[in-house]
Amino acid sequence: MARPMTFAATILTLYPEMFPGPLGVSLAGRALERGNWSCETVQIRDFATDKHRTVDDTPAGGGAGMVLKADVLGPAIENVGFDRPILAMTPRGKPITQKRIREIAAGSGVAIICGRFEGFDERLFDHYPQIEQVSLADIVLSGGEPAALAILDACIRLLPGVMGAPTSGHEESFEDGLLEYPQYTRPQEWEGRTIPEVLRSGDHAKIAAWRKARSEDDTRLRRPDLWERYSDARDRPASGARLKK
Repeated sequence: MARPMTFAATILTLYPEMFPGPLGVSLAGRALERGNWSCETVQIRDFATDKHRTVDDTPAGGGAGMVLKADVLGPAIENVGFDRPILAMTPRGKPITQKRIREIAAGSGVAIICGRFEGFDERLFDHYPQIEQVSLADIVLSGGEPAALAILDACIRLLPGVMGAPTSGHEESFEDGLLEYPQYTRPQEWEGRTIPEVLRSGDHAKIAAWRKARSEDDTRLRRPDLWERYSDARDRPASGARLKK
């Protein structure tokens, strides 16, 4: 049997010592040892051309902080190549979704550029439109490295053979546009609270219906943004279907 293709992750960063970090243990760590994925770091500073290895400069127009230089990042990106998706971690980016994670995990790998300081010289994205500007959430971190670790973890767990049960990556939050239903386990009673009776009934149809209802209720209450998109998609006529007059 042919060995599965290795998912190649390349991280462009000023702090290569942060990788693989937590991805070197647990499921991701075992997958790394097996060769399911590989982790390469590129030190951005190696592509600076002055004697001080300068990677940033003051913002044009004034302002606080420093900006990562396009003339340093450009050669670093060229060195990595464009055979995989290239993500740039920035709060100005589009929030990444589980759908996009699945698309990336199904490919040969990903390259991630970790932002720092006040961000990137915008000309970098003008010159390389194939770079996806991505954010993890509506938060600002000290650098893109923690976000890159989170995105890599999300991809790695979907690689074939990484998770034990084949369905583990499907019945969870965001896979069908909803938050996942609540989970319970033994003991049956804890602090006066019991596992819902329907989950102990053995009636798989009732269990499925309960889980779907709880997913919908929790999504509606906790994530109205997801609920609106889910409702719109659910109410939209199927492709080719005729609307009744």
